[in-house]
Amino acid sequence: MAVSNGTHIFTYFWIFGLINNILYVVILSAAVDIVGPSLPKSLVLLADILPSLIIKVLSPFFIEYIQYHHRIISLILLSSSGMILVATTNLKLCLLGITLASLSSGFGEVTFLQLTFYYKKVSLNGWSSGTGAAGLLGSGGYLLLTSIFKVPIRISLLVFGILSFGFLLYFKLDANEYQGLQGEETLVEEQNVEDLHEIDPVVSSALPDYESVVFFSNKTNRLKTHVIATCKKLRTLIIPYMLPLTTVYLFEYLINQAVSPTLLFPLDPNSRSPSTPFFFHKYRDIYVTYSTLYQLGVFISRSTAHLVRMRRLYVLSFLQVINFMLTLLQSWFFVLKTPWLLMILIFYEGLLGGSSYINTFLNILEDLDITMTEFALGAVSIADSFGVFLAALIGLALEPSLCRHQLDDGRPWCRME
Repeated sequence: MAVSNGTHIFTYFWIFGLINNILYVVILSAAVDIVGPSLPKSLVLLADILPSLIIKVLSPFFIEYIQYHHRIISLILLSSSGMILVATTNLKLCLLGITLASLSSGFGEVTFLQLTFYYKKVSLNGWSSGTGAAGLLGSGGYLLLTSIFKVPIRISLLVFGILSFGFLLYFKLDANEYQGLQGEETLVEEQNVEDLHEIDPVVSSALPDYESVVFFSNKTNRLKTHVIATCKKLRTLIIPYMLPLTTVYLFEYLINQAVSPTLLFPLDPNSRSPSTPFFFHKYRDIYVTYSTLYQLGVFISRSTAHLVRMRRLYVLSFLQVINFMLTLLQSWFFVLKTPWLLMILIFYEGLLGGSSYINTFLNILEDLDITMTEFALGAVSIADSFGVFLAALIGLALEPSLCRHQLDDGRPWCRME
């Protein structure tokens, strides 16, 4: 393998992580603007994660046959067209755009995580830090544009959509670095491409009937064998890597999309607490602020894993469950009368989530055999999306239930803008 400049690789993968995740974050930050106060924000979360989950679940069975440069082009087309639709005023078109952006995000995560197999820890650290920065810049940038500079919602969304063309930087990295790779990894990829083109419809149509039957029978057997082998490999990843990551993401996204929209405080001048932040002008500002603090925590933890390593992933799961219970109690009983402690808790929640993500993939790089690593890096990404998907389903019922209770309790803020 060619010797590469570590800073160069880190920077490129940082940019890829930033671009791949920023649209996902912006869409979640804009959830309250997209569906309004009357619909659960988990509706946006569901549209933002389900397509990503589907592509991740299916990708272990086919992604090895798609060359990386073809994947990059598809990412640009999906994400840019998706954000154009998200910026429309029609809710159905908007949800369709979210779906396209979600497909891009899921496919991109699998793609770039697998690329880290070739560029090792420096690329994974760059990717992880970039995805963390995406959260911070996405939510913070959206807060800045819409709440501070008062840029219209639709224009703000279109601005972020332009960033997807930054994926073109991959081709510069490909020219300078990837062509120098030698050895087993390249041989595996070449064999995959050869297998893909082994059966040509034109050639097979010219075969005698008997030989065609045998030909396609062998193809079916190979497909069956491939599916069974892939499922066996996936099963070995569930307990040590996928389950703890799923658990962390389940509870943190229950907080983010189902509970935090109800962690509100009075903004009326007659009842407003003196300690309420001055930049809370509308109730949607509270939600966007929570999103920004969460993403700040994610960014910090994803960028410092080389300094603070956590190998016991289930500890992070347990701590995230505690966070969920604390926020749920606050939403139900309104224990705290000012948001500052909650803002710290949301920040801490982001630290745990980001730490779980990067440490999971670092453990894979360090623990698994080289023949399994590239597959595992892409496949384990199913876990975080599955946790978010479960959170979206539960949130569709949880947020309205919490809001109804608050209305009955004389706290109507969850229905106010």
